[in-house]
Amino acid sequence: MSHRVMSRPTDGTARMAALLVSPTLLVLTIVVLYPTLMALKESLYGPKGLDASTGFISDTEPFVGLRNYADIFGEAGERFWNAFWNTTFFTVVTVGLETVIGVAMALIMHKAFRGRGLVRAGILIPWAVPTAISGLLWRWIFNSDGVANALLGRQILWTTEGFHAKVAVIVAEVWKTAPFIGLLVLAGLQVIPKEVYEAARIDGASRARRFWHVTLPLVKPALLVAVLFRCMDALRMFDLPYLLIGAQKHSVETLSMLAQNEASNVRFGPASAYAVILFLYVFLIALAFVRLLGADLVGDGGPVRRRRRRAAEGVKA
Repeated sequence: MSHRVMSRPTDGTARMAALLVSPTLLVLTIVVLYPTLMALKESLYGPKGLDASTGFISDTEPFVGLRNYADIFGEAGERFWNAFWNTTFFTVVTVGLETVIGVAMALIMHKAFRGRGLVRAGILIPWAVPTAISGLLWRWIFNSDGVANALLGRQILWTTEGFHAKVAVIVAEVWKTAPFIGLLVLAGLQVIPKEVYEAARIDGASRARRFWHVTLPLVKPALLVAVLFRCMDALRMFDLPYLLIGAQKHSVETLSMLAQNEASNVRFGPASAYAVILFLYVFLIALAFVRLLGADLVGDGGPVRRRRRRAAEGVKA
């Protein structure tokens, strides 16, 4: 009887592993952990000025505890909740549209046809354009005498308050970031062997059936990673609505814009509180993705051939 000997890491291996990981941990500590702890500390202090309890002018920021967090549930929280729902609305709508359009882009780029390289380059150009340039470009398009009004034949003030301002931000955001999802889905499509499609075709599966029972299940891990990244990015949306519509616009103000506006007005306590809440919001969304869809995100739902076999069985059903 053969016995399998389980190899254990030696002290030298453990030290080497710790040495290799330490630069990453150091960068994460400097870039993520330290700013988060400082923001959490700053959120417990109020602005400098008149101290209501003593009646004297204070040169230091008074400690107010959780007042900055409690204020979002009072009358002063109206602006916060508006920014919160704007952030959520933009995330749900833009990521949903980007997913549909990105998958369509990936299917087009995956097809073998003449001039495919040129089509791929044209689709990926919007994603390569810096967001600042993209915002200025779309501001020109949505100007009162811009291309959008010329095509619609109507005079719409896109960059003012109203639902049309939300539409302008959504259009610009989807145009810029849908190619990102398309690129990741394309990477997933290229690892699917042609034999799977040939077997499905021999079994008599239609084009739509092959898409739903072969393509989507096998490309699902890449698609979920793309959606997760886009959700985390959309929740932190700042520069595009800031440049396209402007600051302190009720219709498009997001949590990042609100925190920046508070900080620019030397209200660092509320600004830090909003930043901490946004950090927790993004963290909870990412945690929900990993917990609910973790098997597909990390690809531990079984070997690749097992997923292919389930997809083939779905085609035959």
